[in-house]
Amino acid sequence: MRRTLYLKFILAYVIFGIFGFVTITTLVPNLTRDRLIREKANDLYSEATLIANTYASGLYSSETTLETVKTQMDALAIYMNSIIRIINPSGRLVMDTSRPLNVDDVEMIENFDSTITGSSYYIVDNFFGSFDTDVLSVIAPINNEYVIKGYVIIHYGLDKIEQSTNGLLSISYITLITLLMLSVIILIFFTEMVYVPLRRITKATEQYAAGNMKYELQVDSDDEIGYLAACLNFMSSEIARTEDDQKKFVANVSHDFRSPLTSIKGYLEAMLDGTIPPEMHEKYLKIVLNETERLTKLTNSLLTLNNLNIKGMLLQMTDFDINQVIRSTAASFEGTCLNKSISIELLLTGDVLYVHADMDKIQQVLYNLIDNAIKFSHNNSSILLETSEKKNKIFVSVKDTGIGIPKDDQKLIWERFYKSDSSRGKDKKGTGLGLSIVKEIITAHGEHINVISTQGVGSEFIFSLQKSGKNDVVVD
Repeated sequence: MRRTLYLKFILAYVIFGIFGFVTITTLVPNLTRDRLIREKANDLYSEATLIANTYASGLYSSETTLETVKTQMDALAIYMNSIIRIINPSGRLVMDTSRPLNVDDVEMIENFDSTITGSSYYIVDNFFGSFDTDVLSVIAPINNEYVIKGYVIIHYGLDKIEQSTNGLLSISYITLITLLMLSVIILIFFTEMVYVPLRRITKATEQYAAGNMKYELQVDSDDEIGYLAACLNFMSSEIARTEDDQKKFVANVSHDFRSPLTSIKGYLEAMLDGTIPPEMHEKYLKIVLNETERLTKLTNSLLTLNNLNIKGMLLQMTDFDINQVIRSTAASFEGTCLNKSISIELLLTGDVLYVHADMDKIQQVLYNLIDNAIKFSHNNSSILLETSEKKNKIFVSVKDTGIGIPKDDQKLIWERFYKSDSSRGKDKKGTGLGLSIVKEIITAHGEHINVISTQGVGSEFIFSLQKSGKNDVVVD
């Protein structure tokens, strides 16, 4: 977000104010004035028509006298705040409420034309030069026996309409000012509730882009902007955690590769420069071979984890006998168990017990767990492999009577490259990746794995698998 966003809102506010002011000072006065003139003309024309059909008509039918009509028109003119005239078709002024009645003095309206209003019933001008300024005039014909005898004309000063227009414009100006003040409040609200948080979010994203994942974004809001800020904070913390894990990963890999490589290099150099005599070469070549096996195991474990992450753990789900897989996996450790005088006991439910899972990956889980159990068990001890069934789950247990896992380490054993102090002292050939692989595989199956361990007593790893419907077929 560029800084011009706020300037755009300010510019929009200024344009709104200028446009509103120009509209009220130019367009609104004319519209208001024309509207008031039309309304006033309509009222005056109604009065003129009433006068033409009553008082003025009686004058031309000799039902009343001119003096009587003049008296009545004077009263109406005062009431209406206007000037009322009666004019003959020739333009002769019969009566004018603005002057005394004088029948001897004949006054003519030069160039009088009753059709001057055209299709309308009113006109705004000086009425054939009768007035110094423009006035509103309405004309109503006086009919007597279907003949137009004259016209009732009412003149109304525009100054009064101008006063009314100015009064309405004052209300418009006050309304405009009120709207501008309200828009200022909206602008302030926008600044505090939208723009300022967006600026903070922008600054935070700039910090994150620069690599400062420790930067903390502070936006106290319960709306979408607050949610966005919370998401950015969570994202930065996750990225920071990932970076820390990456650094630990590189450090651990470097450490676990450096140690065997240093040993291999040292022994080979010693054999080449004669420090180690030829008769001892076989012994140290076996050590070098062990170290290369350790590197191979570490590399294979890293490749396994990498494939699990990249492929998103693609599982080949099938129905297979977990008891048979346990038997075959346990048999592969026969030589290792003989060297340490360790026995593997099997306590399996039924002859066959089918589960629905990826057989190769579950076999890898069993291999890693049995390998750990043997590695951390004492000589002349035993390891128990057990299967059990509860509801629609099959539980597999690998239990040893070895050194156990310290309580503080039990939550950390699933992390990559993690090794407790006791495990490092017990077997330096471990990579610290075996249990991470186990956890990844079991989680990908949507199942759980737990550990129960007491230091100096032993450990038990228990994981669950989905029971196969094939068991019901076998039972039948």
